Amino acid sequence: MPVADVRQGLAQILSLDLRLNICSMKNNLKVILTGLLLVAMACNSSESTVTESSSSTPVAVTTGQSAVQDEQSAKNVVQVAAGSKDHTTLVAAVKAAELVDALSNAGPFTVFAPTNAAFDKLPAGTVQGLLKPEKKDDLVDILQYHVAVGVLQEEMLQDGQSVGQVNGGNITISKKDGKLMVNGIANVIAKVPASNGIIYIIDAVLLPPAVK
Repeated sequence: MPVADVRQGLAQILSLDLRLNICSMKNNLKVILTGLLLVAMACNSSESTVTESSSSTPVAVTTGQSAVQDEQSAKNVVQVAAGSKDHTTLVAAVKAAELVDALSNAGPFTVFAPTNAAFDKLPAGTVQGLLKPEKKDDLVDILQYHVAVGVLQEEMLQDGQSVGQVNGGNITISKKDGKLMVNGIANVIAKVPASNGIIYIIDAVLLPPAVK
């Protein structure tokens, strides 16, 4: 066979082999690109799912302790007062003074709670005046004069005892024949336990010395 024919045959074989290799490389490239596309789609889908899940998560709203709903546990001092028809004036005053959250906290507190009738004994217009925004500081002072920190059980209170109140003032306890009186004017007519302290219901409003 002539050398030229041999060379031509070899050239044809090499050309065919090159074309086959190129086709194979193209097919492999297609497979690789297809795989990469599928991976990218999967990642986008995953990110979308995470984003949707995150956007649907409710945002927690921070509120005061008074906003906590608990129907099973014992009521705190504010809830006890709010549930009493004889303490609507006191509850209105506590709200106006913005002390609901403070008195709903763990405490513990000893609260001397005047009844509606006790507030009625004050000079006409006194309660209405104290509920005005410009009188808020005076109202807070009066209400805090009815609150002591800690739980003072009846057996702990002694005749002539001075008890410090949240406003910085002191009240004086009188105890005779097992009956309690505060500042010589307010009789303790009942006591009610609460989850964050104890309430002594009194028949007169306690006024700090500076307010009298």
